[in-house]
Amino acid sequence: MTTLAVTGHMDLTDESVPLVRAALRELLSAYSEDLTGISCIAAGADSLFAEEVTALGGRLIAVIPSSDYRAAKVKPEHAAVFDHLVEAAEDVVTLPHETANRAAYEAANSELLRRVDRLVAVWDGTPPSGKGGGTADTVVQAQEAGLAVDVVWPQGATRRG
Repeated sequence: MTTLAVTGHMDLTDESVPLVRAALRELLSAYSEDLTGISCIAAGADSLFAEEVTALGGRLIAVIPSSDYRAAKVKPEHAAVFDHLVEAAEDVVTLPHETANRAAYEAANSELLRRVDRLVAVWDGTPPSGKGGGTADTVVQAQEAGLAVDVVWPQGATRRG
């Protein structure tokens, strides 16, 4: 069994979503026989990854950073996808943080990396911001832990930010 986790940008442009989805599908299809995907199911890359894992018949594990994450951080336009993925997940792990904040996100990223064989990073290569908990920070953390990282950033993909 191969267990993959995802980290990635939340602010993909609408035009980038199908590009990233297709690239994720191609990458994940190599593991579809026995795939487990772990995601925090945030908007953007995390949810696209989780949707593709389930579309391929893989096992999804959702890691929720805090007990208030759904109410505090999931925007109305993402709520239906978030709720669907929570229902589709074979396991939902809610971390023992009351508040969705940087500490909760960093703990969620550490939990992802603790459980996986490889990391999939939907990442444009931007270096870490120094704030911690972001995509680049998670890539660095994975590399320091000796995990293989598959970077997904198809030609033409862009961010809103």
